[in-house]
Amino acid sequence: MLCAFCEGRTVRRKVTAPHWLRGKLYIVKNVEAEVCRECGERYYHAKTLDAIDAKLLRKHAVKERLQVEVVAL
Repeated sequence: MLCAFCEGRTVRRKVTAPHWLRGKLYIVKNVEAEVCRECGERYYHAKTLDAIDAKLLRKHAVKERLQVEVVAL
């Protein structure tokens, strides 16, 4: 696959991805993505995103809770 931003080639990798669902931010580990070798842009298949939503909407184990600061410029 070619990157839409820099036209670099992508490679399939497992990544840690931020994911918003119903106003909550989740950090999801081991997500399959196409990652550009040149600029690092990530592409997720719709089936992967649907699978994340389905998992988060069910009862699921929480590995860790993080505190995040939100700032504005």
